[in-house]
Amino acid sequence: MVFVCAACGVPLTGPLTRLPAVPEAPYTAWWDADEPGPSPPTVPSRHYAVEAEPYGAPLVVAEVPGPAMPRRGMMSNVHGQPLVSQGPRGNIVINPDDARGLKLQHASAACCGATPDGGMNQMCACGSLVATLSSDCCLPYELHLSAGHVRAVRP
Repeated sequence: MVFVCAACGVPLTGPLTRLPAVPEAPYTAWWDADEPGPSPPTVPSRHYAVEAEPYGAPLVVAEVPGPAMPRRGMMSNVHGQPLVSQGPRGNIVINPDDARGLKLQHASAACCGATPDGGMNQMCACGSLVATLSSDCCLPYELHLSAGHVRAVRP
């Protein structure tokens, strides 16, 4: 499949092959890295997977503590209450290096990359927000194409 912007039809990826599930994020000792930067990618190059769980903003107070979103640890608000994602399901998770023509629109505060905490942060050339990049050193390196803002086409 090739994923294109639903608003303008511009290709956002080259051909990708579907994986049965989003892989576990590779372990990386990011705190021991010589230089800050992204972790190894969760999804191998030229592949994609569909995220079954909620991902990204909005983050809401949880009844029971747990990971805020897949492959992300615990998060809490300023009052110490645990947060969980109520973001969209069905995002298409790809290796960020497989994306084409996207521009970082905004990024939630982080030391050396983007976080998914503030929602979609990747913009198509037409100006539509289409994806959420996670690229901070302590997070999985992955790009979530919004199922509501992209469409799959056969190459």
